[in-house]
Amino acid sequence: MPIDAEKALAAEPRSTRISWGHKDVQLYHLGIGAGFDPDRADAATHPDELRYTLESRLQVLPSFATVAGAGMGVVGGLSSPGIDIDLAAVLHGGQSVRVHRPIPVSGSAVQTSKVAAVYDKGKAAVLVLRTEAADEEGPLWTNDAQIYVRGEGGFGGERGPSERVARPAIAPDHIVRRPVRPDQALLYRLSGDWNPLHADPEFAALAGFDRPILHGLCTYGMTLKAVTDTVLGGDVTRIRSCRTRFTGIVFPGETLRIEMWTAGNQVRVEVKAVERDNAPVLGDTFVEHS
Repeated sequence: MPIDAEKALAAEPRSTRISWGHKDVQLYHLGIGAGFDPDRADAATHPDELRYTLESRLQVLPSFATVAGAGMGVVGGLSSPGIDIDLAAVLHGGQSVRVHRPIPVSGSAVQTSKVAAVYDKGKAAVLVLRTEAADEEGPLWTNDAQIYVRGEGGFGGERGPSERVARPAIAPDHIVRRPVRPDQALLYRLSGDWNPLHADPEFAALAGFDRPILHGLCTYGMTLKAVTDTVLGGDVTRIRSCRTRFTGIVFPGETLRIEMWTAGNQVRVEVKAVERDNAPVLGDTFVEHS
């Protein structure tokens, strides 16, 4: 059987040392749209954007943890003992990032990857791949990627928790629009996700799309930045965690409609693609903050 849940869960975590510098952070921020707004002529030099793009003012959005070390944590989890799957059957179903303290602009850390859970959804299996990073001062972040593997369910395992939460019955407290640059996927992939699905039209066609699609984690980063700038005064150090469920795709050149509901120390978010009749893109998205 391609997935041996018992063996995968019992496997020792895989560790590797990663490092990053201000250029890695700046490139990531540019990849999620920092410094770009077609409706603001001064967007590239506005103080609200320079905190993401200028090394002398730089802060690190917590979603950078998904690409630190070229995002190799998920790859390490997929190569764990007990996991032997066809990557063509793999879908990124959800993502969560929890930061234990602000991520430094430059640094190094030991990153460990393991399979934290295996769920049986009937027609698919769900792997929860956990990546943790720590430096000399202690833990930095914990990432959980929920990976759907089509055709690998039905093995009698636990079904796992439901991620779906009903949409709030009241109007959003904030609605913002964020444009996706036509070349944004080409820029984002330089942070480490080289999947040709996001760049090569021929490969995208083989996957059933008429053109390349944007990385889901790019939409995730754009959303977290929008929440930070709209609700948290642009202060990334207030973010504690962000989790999401990927519900649809985004094409470069489209516009994101980001709806936010605030309640205490949590922001509930839903994201839609404007040009496709507000097709759902991210659901069950929650940002916890101080």
